[in-house]
Amino acid sequence: MTKKYDLHIHSIYSRDSSLKPEIILKIAKKRGLNGIAVTDHDSIKGGVMTSKLNKDKDFEVIVGSEIKTKHCEVLGYYLQEKIKSKDLLEVLDKIKEQGGISVIAHPFTIIPRLNLRYPLSEIKGKVDGLEALNGRAVFPFENKKAFDAAKKYKLAMTGSSDSHSRIEVGRAFTLFNGELRTAIAKRKTRAEGLIRYSKIGRIWTLHYKLYRLFF
Repeated sequence: MTKKYDLHIHSIYSRDSSLKPEIILKIAKKRGLNGIAVTDHDSIKGGVMTSKLNKDKDFEVIVGSEIKTKHCEVLGYYLQEKIKSKDLLEVLDKIKEQGGISVIAHPFTIIPRLNLRYPLSEIKGKVDGLEALNGRAVFPFENKKAFDAAKKYKLAMTGSSDSHSRIEVGRAFTLFNGELRTAIAKRKTRAEGLIRYSKIGRIWTLHYKLYRLFF
């Protein structure tokens, strides 16, 4: 059976999201997802709360976080506790210490402080994957570059919505068979989604990213 997970969703525990944990669960299931990762900014509270609310044994809720470092933002999955470090290499190590999975979020976004500013060739042995399809990308080339880099460095590819509102949940996702951990380790994931790079969408997304940059 092919599973469909949205691996980058923000809840009300991120200051820029309006999504309550119970709403995330309801929408994700309604849109045909088999699992989600709640990845709030530098916090695991949203993931913990959503996991506690989930009573469906056939639906997986991954406790995660989007961790801001000096060189990029890292998505950590299957976390047990908050990671406080801002050093990229240390963050990657601490995710592994918790038995987690690490994925670089939106590595080629056009916003300088939110993209990857560290040689990928030097961390390819530490990181598990790249977010090859981010639902909030302003331009197609941002995702295309991430897809190409994942192939070049033999990293797992993930797709995720980067949701901060109801309408976004599930518009980009990761497809795989079996267990996510195994699929990531074997590089057997696919990134897919329904993303429209419309003019209005670009303006809205750029406005949001500028907000993230300065606030």
